[in-house]
Amino acid sequence: MNTEHGLDLGGIMLSQAVLTSWGILLLLWLLSFMLMHALRRPDNAWRTAAETLYTMMENAVRDVVPTHYQQVTPLIGTLWIYLVIANLTGLIPGLDSPTADLSITSGLALIVFGSVHWFGIRYCGWRNYLKHYLSPSPILLPFHLISEITRTLALAIRLFGNIMSLEMAALLVLLVAGFLVPVPLLMLHIIEALVQAYIFGVLALLYIGTALESHTRSNPTADDGASRRNPSS
Repeated sequence: MNTEHGLDLGGIMLSQAVLTSWGILLLLWLLSFMLMHALRRPDNAWRTAAETLYTMMENAVRDVVPTHYQQVTPLIGTLWIYLVIANLTGLIPGLDSPTADLSITSGLALIVFGSVHWFGIRYCGWRNYLKHYLSPSPILLPFHLISEITRTLALAIRLFGNIMSLEMAALLVLLVAGFLVPVPLLMLHIIEALVQAYIFGVLALLYIGTALESHTRSNPTADDGASRRNPSS
């Protein structure tokens, strides 16, 4: 049953933010399906655009995670693409950006939280990875744990607060000044949406890079090995 704020499925309430987020995921799936076929044809404009975009994201990830950028790029790139679309959805009449909902940004922050530990344990080994929580002294363990929680909360709240305040400001100016005056504000909305998507992805990348530091310390030849496997890097 449709409601003013979402969809009620037999007692399970799906908010508008969740429905919008699912719509964005469906859109991304369709675009990926189309690109998959486009990439099979040489000298295709879509192929060139996709390769250029991926190369730009891969270079940005490699600057922070030089040894495992090939494994990390799909996650960070997906976050960037999703967040750009999600943040700009508020410009469509009748829709709100799903990232203006704390539940959505909290889910994204939890994905980053899980990914940080997954990459850390996978490439460092659980012993080496957990050891950094006891460095330089086991007394600091509670502070490391608190830091993990607070930075995850900050990641969710920062994105939620920025997008929500931006949409509220645009709505207020629209109500007061009409449709023509807010045009510069809408341009600011676009710029801010892109910036917030980039910042979220960069913070996630920095957290993953920090988790992988123990792998670099325990394997000092990792960079050399990666360079030999990837001469272009």
